[in-house]
Amino acid sequence: MDLGAVRTFVAVAEAGQFQKAAADLSISQQAVSKRVAALERALGVRLFTRAPRGAELTIDGQAFLPHARELLRVAERASASVRPGRRPLRVDVIASRVAPSALMRDFHRAHPEIDLDVVMLSDVATAVAAIRSGAIDASFRAVAMPGRPLPEDIESVRVLDEPHQLLTGPAHALADAPSVTLAELTGHRIWMPGLTPGTEWTAYYDALVAEFGLTIEATGPNFGSDALLDTIADTPALATFTTARTRLVWPPDHDLRRIPVTNPTPVYPHSLLWHHANPHPALAALRTHLATTPADREAAGTWTPGWVTPR
Repeated sequence: MDLGAVRTFVAVAEAGQFQKAAADLSISQQAVSKRVAALERALGVRLFTRAPRGAELTIDGQAFLPHARELLRVAERASASVRPGRRPLRVDVIASRVAPSALMRDFHRAHPEIDLDVVMLSDVATAVAAIRSGAIDASFRAVAMPGRPLPEDIESVRVLDEPHQLLTGPAHALADAPSVTLAELTGHRIWMPGLTPGTEWTAYYDALVAEFGLTIEATGPNFGSDALLDTIADTPALATFTTARTRLVWPPDHDLRRIPVTNPTPVYPHSLLWHHANPHPALAALRTHLATTPADREAAGTWTPGWVTPR
């Protein structure tokens, strides 16, 4: 159905005259007549009768009028849903407990007027595809991977270097250490069942293992962070890596220890990715917020894989 003809029909019904409707719509009276006639042909009924005082709705016109008005309201809502700045900003944060999720919570507190739609995607390839298709507006990722450069239409900026910590139970050999060096971790079993082949975080830890000779095991099913914490608390021989801004909560009797890793400190490089032609005004606000938000930055004594783009 031609929405222009429906809009013209409503204008005539409200004005009561073809001539006044033409003036209201800034078109000719002949154009109004043609549009109404086309709509009548499409519907197979007469909508108006000519009267001395102008145009009067027929019984069919009276029946059609409320539906015509609803059609126009639906069309306006449909248009507004994709109008830049009117729909929520959709951002991928990877997971609910990691640093990007905290960064978006900070952004929401600073800009409560901006509607957000937070999603969680599995890996950088999925996130890039979603950005390019318009399914999301931005994603937080460790952007580079060996042999997988970003497409030319994807922009990125590094926003946070997040230090690593060793997480142990109270009976672990390193549990009482104020800090631990990477060299001291040689020979200790670090259990990370959430490592998924092909993801950027697995590529990160593969590089860490290759450079420092660590033992990281990804064996067994991944039952989530709560099950991981239970196992670490009960198994003196196991530890795991976490990052400084990863939010973890455990029962008091677990007595887990978060120990800074030093000399060097592995930092996870979070970057924001977006399409270079994305017009959403809230995206610019997010980029500005991240640029001015105090955050851990790359410094002397830190480590990232060689494939990570320097600042």
